[in-house]
Amino acid sequence: MWTFLSDLADHWRAKLTVLVMNDESSDPARRHEVRPRELGVLWLSTLGAAVVLTTAIIAFTPIRTLIPGYGTEAVQRSAQLSAMRVAALRDSLTVQRRYIERLQQLMTGRVEPRGAASASEPASQPGARSRPAPQQRSGNSEVHEQPAVTVTSFPASSASSSGSVDGLPSLRMPLAPPVETGFPTRGFNVREGHYAIDIAVEAGSYVYSVADGYVIFADWTNDGGFTVAVQHADGYVSVYKHNQRLVKRVGDRVHQQEAVAISGNSGEITTGPHLHFELWHNGLAQDPRPLFEGW
Repeated sequence: MWTFLSDLADHWRAKLTVLVMNDESSDPARRHEVRPRELGVLWLSTLGAAVVLTTAIIAFTPIRTLIPGYGTEAVQRSAQLSAMRVAALRDSLTVQRRYIERLQQLMTGRVEPRGAASASEPASQPGARSRPAPQQRSGNSEVHEQPAVTVTSFPASSASSSGSVDGLPSLRMPLAPPVETGFPTRGFNVREGHYAIDIAVEAGSYVYSVADGYVIFADWTNDGGFTVAVQHADGYVSVYKHNQRLVKRVGDRVHQQEAVAISGNSGEITTGPHLHFELWHNGLAQDPRPLFEGW
């Protein structure tokens, strides 16, 4: 074989006659006239076409992902995009955590005027958060089992010696119901961590403030959906969750029986259209059911 190829190479430009004979049969020999140069051109053309076809298959089919090291740039872009998404998610969680902390503070119902630190207490470091004052516990464990957080500031308001905020009238008992129609489906239960009452109400119904006050929170929360909280006089804060839409913003002044939201079924922790109503007094969740007439 190598001798034949050597002869072809020695006569690269000549015209050669090749005899093809079969040693196992008596068929006559066949004569073929060939030019080694033309055979070389044909072989190189075939090789080039094979290379082009292979490259096209690798470039335009998923087979390219099997090549080690291929797609490193695409992987880097994907990693950078994932890092940006993680950073955005971290920022979103930080904002939501601040919302929750702010809501916890605003639920205390007490206001400490700015710069009114006691002379007997050392000045706090800049940015440090004051510790809540210890709460007296009653013998009823179903009432005072939640932690209280001290409010350090409240925009555009101040506390009077009587506990009222911006001259708001004291709450009149019994309270006005937060919805016109509906019935309680789940009561206040500290042991279960349910510091509220659930009121079954048709989605799209108006949700009313139970007393005069100021809106201190109006936004989306993961568990409670669209949530609105209202600061009342005498250290009371009412919270309305799982709404379909909010009709008030933070800082709005609301009157008793004024609509603050439209009921719905928003949020992760919900089993159907209802209003989750909380009532806090001086940082402690209260069972609001006895405060409503006929409930």
